[in-house]
Amino acid sequence: MAARSHLPGAQWFLWLRNASLRIGVLTGLYFSVVFTAWLILANRVPLLDRFAAERNLAAEAAMLLIAAIPVLRFRNSPARMLLASLTAWTLFALAYSGLAIFFERLSNRMAPFHLFTLGLVSYGFICVLDWVYCICAQVHQRHVASAAAAGASSRRGH
Repeated sequence: MAARSHLPGAQWFLWLRNASLRIGVLTGLYFSVVFTAWLILANRVPLLDRFAAERNLAAEAAMLLIAAIPVLRFRNSPARMLLASLTAWTLFALAYSGLAIFFERLSNRMAPFHLFTLGLVSYGFICVLDWVYCICAQVHQRHVASAAAAGASSRRGH
């Protein structure tokens, strides 16, 4: 039985058979929704200005948790992790670009291409670390298996 994603809204994307793309699209939508809400609350709701630090901390924590979805889902498959995270970050960069139309100073802070590059480099670094970890784990597992086999054969020789 195939593992199903239990993320909110996942049932709408079951037509995407590739789990990496499905998780990437969902994560990109989550990024976009949280960032849009953060931007609207920060710029259009003046009552929350006195809670700006708390609002920003909550939004940053939510973005960090969302960013962890593809990393945790595909922690033993760096290629699938990279596909999911780049799909998510591409959708987020497109949403950011669209929001820059309504919030003129948003592009002054960071251009959409720079945001995309930031995500590309960040997720790429995480994928490389995961790849190195997977290689080390495989080498360790093979070493332990060969040591156990050598120990078993030497005990038979006595």
